[in-house]
Amino acid sequence: MTPRSGIDALYERYLQWQVKHVPRHIAVIQDGNRRYAREQGLDTATGHRLGADATEQVLDWACDLGVQHITLYTFSTENFHRDSTELESLFTLFREKFIAVMKDERVHRNRIRVQMIGDRSLLSDDLLATIDAAEEATRHYNNYCINIALAYGGRNEIVHAARSILDGVGRGEIDPAAIDPDTVENHLNRSAPIPPVDLIVRTGNDYRTSNFLPWLANGHESAVYFCAPYWPAFRKIDLLRAMRVYDQRMRLKERVARRG
Repeated sequence: MTPRSGIDALYERYLQWQVKHVPRHIAVIQDGNRRYAREQGLDTATGHRLGADATEQVLDWACDLGVQHITLYTFSTENFHRDSTELESLFTLFREKFIAVMKDERVHRNRIRVQMIGDRSLLSDDLLATIDAAEEATRHYNNYCINIALAYGGRNEIVHAARSILDGVGRGEIDPAAIDPDTVENHLNRSAPIPPVDLIVRTGNDYRTSNFLPWLANGHESAVYFCAPYWPAFRKIDLLRAMRVYDQRMRLKERVARRG
């Protein structure tokens, strides 16, 4: 063990000792793959693959730390404007990773459910078939849940929910006077319910939440943690620091509640 790795390990244990409230649901904006690649003299496709490797590591850490739900902002509706070469490499990578889910013993050992959230109408049939197969292979698992936000946009999601509700009203299945927040949440076009977001993490030194889960995050006043490392360089220390922000918020709420 190098001196630096020894110090990092001690700091990780210290941070973990500080965190008494573990967020149930963390949403991650994985930013910086392309910038990381440029700074390392690598091509964009390699940057995305390194980001995918970081994702697998972070998922392992999240499970070890007791985070039950994690949502990854993998590809937004705005990302479709990128050049065709980058899009092709990205969609190839997505297919590979969803195929790997079905064979990954960690997924089955830990009973991790995998589902996509986003606009499926924007994806190709072959990618959708792979996603459907991965979702079906893990549908009966309930220890943990990984939500892959793919072709996702928060406003787009709410628009689709509104259309679905209007269709229900038109068919006489929904009473307009009975529409409430639960109604909207039940029409967000997901194969499984997702709990409110406790903590949003954004990497890459950018201070915005980019239209990510506005109903479940902004609507529930989730904690937010912005950090400088690009996603491929994200460390367990960074995850624990983010969780500490959530813990501090929960402790403050407890103190306020005790004062009445």
